[in-house]
This record gives sequence, C-alpha cells and structure tokens, in this order.
Amino acid sequence: MSKRKRSLEPLALLAAAAIVVATVSTLGAAISQAATCNGYVGLTFDDGPQGGTTTNLLNALQQNGLKATLFNEGQYASANPGSVRAEAAAGMWIGNHSWDHPHMTQLSQANMDSEISRTQNAVSSAGGGTPKLFRPPYGETNSTLKSVEAKYGLREIIWDVDSQDWNGASVSAIANAAGNAQSGQIVLMHEWPSNTIQAIPQIAQKLSSRGLCAGMIDPSSGRVIAPTGSGGGGTTPPATSTGGGGSTGGCTATLSAGNKGSNWYNLNVAVSGSNTWTVTVNMPSPAVVASTWNITASYPSQYQLVAKPNGNGNNWGLTVSPNGQWTWPTVSCTAA
Repeated sequence: MSKRKRSLEPLALLAAAAIVVATVSTLGAAISQAATCNGYVGLTFDDGPQGGTTTNLLNALQQNGLKATLFNEGQYASANPGSVRAEAAAGMWIGNHSWDHPHMTQLSQANMDSEISRTQNAVSSAGGGTPKLFRPPYGETNSTLKSVEAKYGLREIIWDVDSQDWNGASVSAIANAAGNAQSGQIVLMHEWPSNTIQAIPQIAQKLSSRGLCAGMIDPSSGRVIAPTGSGGGGTTPPATSTGGGGSTGGCTATLSAGNKGSNWYNLNVAVSGSNTWTVTVNMPSPAVVASTWNITASYPSQYQLVAKPNGNGNNWGLTVSPNGQWTWPTVSCTAA
C-alpha cells in the first residue's frame, strides 16, 4: 500500500498546471457560494516536498480554495527547505512521514526514533514548524512505534479513504474517492502523481456541492475539525494562567500566551541572560507537550520537556495538550 513513483514527466507537469488554470475560473463561483460548511474532510498528501511537484500542488490547492495536511519526508524537507517554507506560507499543515519511507515496523526502536526525530528537525529547521502529526509509511504501525511517536508528542494519522493515486488511479477515480468522502473522513493522496494534481479542481467542486469543506486534523484528537488559521484558535490565554518565568542560574525563561483552541494552547518562551541555555518545562499532569518549535527537545519523562538552543535564537515555543488541566507549566533556566 502507498507505493510510490519518484518523478513526474515535465510535460505531464505542464499539462497538469494548464488544466488547473483552465478549470479554476469555472469553479471559483461555485466554491465561493459555500457560505457555510456542513462538515469537514481531511485532505492529506504524502511524500513531499519535491520542489516542482510541491509548487504545482500548492497552486492547485490555493486556486481551488482548499487546505490540506502535507506529510513530509525528512529527506525531502532537508533537500528542499524552500518548499517547506512555501507549504507553511500557503497555510497548509505539515506532518511527519518519516525520513525516507521505510517499513517502520521492521526497524529497531532506535532506528524508528531516528526516522522520526530527524524529520521533526528537518521540517522545523526549514521553517515549517514542529510537526504534531505522524503518518507511518504504508500505514504500518505497532506498539513500539506508537511509543516513539508519543515521545515526540505526535498523533498518529492513518486514513479512511485511499484514493489509489499511488496505484495509477485515473483523474476521475481520484476525484470521486476524495470528493465523495464523508464528513470526518481522512483521504490519502500523494503529491507526485500528475493525475492527483489534475483531480484537485474536481475534488473542490464535489465537496462544495455537498456542503463540505477541507478541514484540519486536530493533533489532540486526530479528528477532522474546522480550520482555525495558521496557528489555530484565538489568542486568549488559558484559564487560571497569567504567565511567568523561571531562573535558576545565569538565565531566565519567560512564558507568554500564544494561540488557543478548544483542547490545546500555545506558549511562547523567551530566554534572556545567556545564549547557551537549558530550559526545563514541568507539565502539570495530565497535560503534556504536543509539539515544539525553534529548539532541540528531549523528554526525560512524559511530563517533562528539556529544551536547548538549535541555532534559531532565544525565542521558541510549545503546544500543550491540556487534557483538562489548563494550568501553565513551570519552567526553569540554567546557563551552560
């Protein structure tokens, strides 16, 4: 399942782009008429970013008013950082799809960890934020892999509808599979098949005609929900928390509120006093860290995060899954 071809013929790329441009003008009015959404479908695309194919995918999605979750391979994120930035700038959600698409369940736990951690770092370093979602290649998973995912605060995402685009499905077959998905379902597609790019205008039209919209996969629940913007949610700080900071030797870490959703919130962290620091974040159980950005993160325990600089300065952040506990964590900072 999810076999992959690694390249597209240049002429096929040009044809796909031409079809998208020609079709979007006839679909724009229909899509804009969807004033309300009666449900949400999770559109997902695996195996990027691969430069030109990523550009075609983003153009097609934006021209047809769709947002999607893009599951990136670390090897491609590292080789194409500009494409990662383009994905983020287009407002797409970026997930982790391993470093080089192995059969994860055949690996040792250490190699599973390497596949996931290197991809987390590659996406973050390229400017795509730290992924909150992980899709195991081929949909293969086991308890060992799930424990590694949990270490990095990742929600495992499989799929409900397989478009079969990886298996040579036609444009109409891909469009029917994705466009006829039910509310709440997650659709598997890939960015490299030319037929997939050509199917996007039809997918948009089919979803719109049924009152459905492209939704976001909630990292806390794994469910498809209404999009909440680039960071999600509003900016109201979590209840019972007013901010604060911690200093234990040579530096200070100060917390401030970021975006907030119904079952998650972001905290911004500013470190002062040193450029070589270690910040320890202690979570109030059962709250856990779901993701981080602009740091090198490790997790000595389920409720503790240790953050070190990764070359991106002294301002970083974390997303918290409160699990009913909205009190902010405590932090302490030590300079090396």
